[in-house]
Amino acid sequence: MPCRGVITDWGGVLTSPLLETIDAWLEADRIDHERYRTVMHTWVNGAYGGAGAALANPIHALERGEVEPSVFERRLAAELRLVDGGAVPHEGLLERMFAGFLPVEEMYAALRQARRQGVRTGLLSNSWGNGYPRDRFADTFDAVVISGEVGMRKPEPEIFRHALDLIGLAPEECVFIDDIEHNVAAAVELGMTGILHRDPEETRVRLEESCGISLDPMPS
Repeated sequence: MPCRGVITDWGGVLTSPLLETIDAWLEADRIDHERYRTVMHTWVNGAYGGAGAALANPIHALERGEVEPSVFERRLAAELRLVDGGAVPHEGLLERMFAGFLPVEEMYAALRQARRQGVRTGLLSNSWGNGYPRDRFADTFDAVVISGEVGMRKPEPEIFRHALDLIGLAPEECVFIDDIEHNVAAAVELGMTGILHRDPEETRVRLEESCGISLDPMPS
């Protein structure tokens, strides 16, 4: 079935690659890279379920909007160290982390072209309390879902269903794009066509094939 809708992630798909951007932030703030990766691995893979879930998984709690970004900043900064062993300043930590997430114009252009050809478009992003370039969204998306604003997060099936409801399509009618394999797998489990984003050109070709449309790789 040719797709009638496209739902996409933001960070790492519509922005510069996640790992490259985070590495640049760690370098600029002189944060110990290995310490950061150890903390992130522990938090992401912490215990699930029960009363301690949010405490054990501060990233998940932040993405659902269960904790204030300032609280998360203080907790993350307390776990990190500078390369000289010093403390990491917590104030403005998330703003500095996301400062290098620059827009990928090729992806915005592809989505806008798809929309002009009758494909409904949606954004589905796990938020870390960061700001978004919302001035770009009105011309690009029919619906925008930010995890912290709806109390759900990817890869929970409920947030995918919410996004699908907003654009008014069934899972089988939609393509989902993300740079994280677990999120793509969750969308496929619901019946969507999944695209694991690696670069704009590959994703553009996959969208053309899935939706039966033509997308100019170099739009004016």
